[in-house]
Amino acid sequence: MLDLKDLENRSVYILREAYAEFQRPAVLWSTGKDSTAVLWLCRKAFFGEIPFPVIHIDTGYKFKPMYSFRDRIANEWGLRLLIIRNEQANKEGVGPGNGKFECCTRLKTQALKECVEENGFDALILAIRRDEHGIRAKERYFSPRDEDFRWNYKDQPLEMWDQYQSLAGESTHIRVHPILHWRELDIWQYVRQENIPVNQMYFAKDGKRYRSLGCEPCTFPIESTSKTIDEIVEELEVSKTAERSGRAQDKEKAFTMQKLRALGYM
Repeated sequence: MLDLKDLENRSVYILREAYAEFQRPAVLWSTGKDSTAVLWLCRKAFFGEIPFPVIHIDTGYKFKPMYSFRDRIANEWGLRLLIIRNEQANKEGVGPGNGKFECCTRLKTQALKECVEENGFDALILAIRRDEHGIRAKERYFSPRDEDFRWNYKDQPLEMWDQYQSLAGESTHIRVHPILHWRELDIWQYVRQENIPVNQMYFAKDGKRYRSLGCEPCTFPIESTSKTIDEIVEELEVSKTAERSGRAQDKEKAFTMQKLRALGYM
């Protein structure tokens, strides 16, 4: 099993490879623990700065503490923050009432697609892990998307001897996944070691805490008494509950998640 230094070194290598290979990369930041850890790794990889834009997709349905955390960290770390929205979907009143598939596709995937097209990004750095969801386990470190933003999970590039697919055709882009090899427990141990700031919603209050953060209508707390990072680490060492058990189940079912990701969902 890799220790935290090995995990960090591999992630830093992937980030530097991406920066060297692509002309216009950007990193996505949900403000959750994983994507905040990726920003931290970016700062380590590039000597305290993040030399590309940081994208936050604002659906309008995030928890208020997520917005305040976003604004505070963006200011403290000097991020080149791009806050993107699907304004047309907002005007049409698209939301959770339309169903999770429609809501996520319009408010997240379509917003990101428009951002990529407008800014000409050829690589997007994302904070997904193989252990988080079965569909994400099918990903590669450098994973191509086609001109329609789609992911062909049946035709993935080979990755051997740290050689990654870095060729993006016109009107396409590559998704880069620098923490694909990490586990949830690794992230929390790394947060503790590095003293990385995280949203206070992860810590228990009145016997419940959030283990995964998303939009407010489809994210729910789990039963927990863990009020510190040490207690969260201890909890995860014995927990048998899936990390995303607090997310809306109709979105998290394997078929629905695979369909969303095939269309470009994060």
